[in-house]
Amino acid sequence: MPAADSGFTNGQLACGGEPEASDSLKAFGAVVKAFRRRARLTQEEFAPQVRYSAPVVASIEQGRRFPSLEFVERAEEVLDAFGALRGAARHLTRRPGIANWFRRWAGVEAEAVSLYTYECRVVPGLLQTEAYTRAVSLSVPPLPDEEELNARIAARLDRQELLSTRRKPPTAFSFIVEQAVLERHTGGKDVTRDQFDHLLNVVERHWNIEFQLMPLRRPMHAGLDGPLQLAETPENRWFGYSEGQKNGRFITDSKEISVLHRRYASLRSQALTPEDSLSLLKRMRGAL
Repeated sequence: MPAADSGFTNGQLACGGEPEASDSLKAFGAVVKAFRRRARLTQEEFAPQVRYSAPVVASIEQGRRFPSLEFVERAEEVLDAFGALRGAARHLTRRPGIANWFRRWAGVEAEAVSLYTYECRVVPGLLQTEAYTRAVSLSVPPLPDEEELNARIAARLDRQELLSTRRKPPTAFSFIVEQAVLERHTGGKDVTRDQFDHLLNVVERHWNIEFQLMPLRRPMHAGLDGPLQLAETPENRWFGYSEGQKNGRFITDSKEISVLHRRYASLRSQALTPEDSLSLLKRMRGAL
């Protein structure tokens, strides 16, 4: 569906014909928890040893977050798990509501120390309300059934935990969103009003978020090739991601990453300042 960083599914099976299921994630989480307890470690004690936050460890143990390869390897070593975690990880299936092509990026996103997002189609997923997510999901054929729809919404809301300033360290976010995205009034007046209120609340309460609007008129525009995302890992490696119709592209090539950085720097200079963007958001909200 047309939502950069959406990672939504539309009822299709994962690669290899696997059904969407979370049982394998719950099983993997239970194995991690058992070995952690065997090592007499609390989640707070275990988390820094694998270089993840305690909330991320908790989400993995609860089967709500897909573990990255780095987590599996570090946990295997720290917990001296005899290869059990590597073996369990080989049988993981993707999270319900998360598209197969998005899974790798979701893993990078979950541990990113910096995350840049330019969006020209919809409000970025990390900033969407439940009602807005529902409206987007019901806008593009094929329409999901109730179970699929609920899975999409749950996956989206789960990812929004990444915005928390309680993470150590908090992720530094930069969002650049086209003003036209908000002028579209996706879902109708009530959904749009709530979405504006949510954006204003998030932007004003989260000091780790920089939000900029790209004005309707901009003769020189570095984002004409479409939406893009950049993420920096705890090891200070950068990755990119772009998404189109029913597909996504995970970018690792350093030359391509360099190009995306230059484009994003231009977008930042072409968009309204964070202060002017907040002021415009308030005026747009007041006009509803």
